[in-house]
Amino acid sequence: MRYAVNIPPFAEPDATVELAVEAERAGWDAVFVWDHVLHDANHPPVINPWVVLGAIAARTERIRLGPCVTPLARRETVTLDRLSGGRLIFGVGLGNPPHEDFAAFGDEADARARAARLDEALEVVTGLWSGEPFSHDGAHFQVDEVQFVPPPLQQPRPPVWIAGTLFHAKPLARAARWDGYVPIKVGRDDIEFATVDDVARVADIVRTQRGTLDGFDIVTNAGPPPHATPADYEAAGATWWMESMGHFPGWFEELRGIVLDGPPA
Repeated sequence: MRYAVNIPPFAEPDATVELAVEAERAGWDAVFVWDHVLHDANHPPVINPWVVLGAIAARTERIRLGPCVTPLARRETVTLDRLSGGRLIFGVGLGNPPHEDFAAFGDEADARARAARLDEALEVVTGLWSGEPFSHDGAHFQVDEVQFVPPPLQQPRPPVWIAGTLFHAKPLARAARWDGYVPIKVGRDDIEFATVDDVARVADIVRTQRGTLDGFDIVTNAGPPPHATPADYEAAGATWWMESMGHFPGWFEELRGIVLDGPPA
């Protein structure tokens, strides 16, 4: 089991970078940053995760890093992978909320349409990552014989994690085609946390679709105590334990306390 911190984009950039540096010192294995333009109708301040991740890459040496998750599958991935010495994990998803992050800016809000764009965009970005001449003529993207150099340091490519609502068939099938799954469990009134049984069921589904779990990551956010132990989740098939925090008064101080305590192993 490896341990990650997923930092909401609501703190000042310098504070977010310092929290990531503290996470590396405390023994965490990865730091991720949410990617939003606007988060909700209350409009808490939002930072650009890609600028912050670049600063984190320059200030750290060991931890993996990346967006978790970003709705856009192009962004500054190669530069971040090379700046960090090959530590990028690329977490992608449809993005949410549909109005604040998409429709408010004239972008597509329909989930099915964004899913189709995401699938095609992943084909494009991995073709560009190859460093070889690449062309693409699809429903949403056209690329006319271009070559992106330099390629990422990680070869054949950085790992791609797919986020999606727990057990929804299409995002889970999409994840099985790539390198990892970040399940989001939506309860009756709010976000809930995946149980050990949830993780075991995910592992069974992915194993059936891929034929093996080798090289595939399953991420769990167990939520606040009391919860099952990391060993319980690992036995069920999880490979990463992720700590995060919603937006509420004092959220940053609470998350920093978790970071300074170190991973729960």
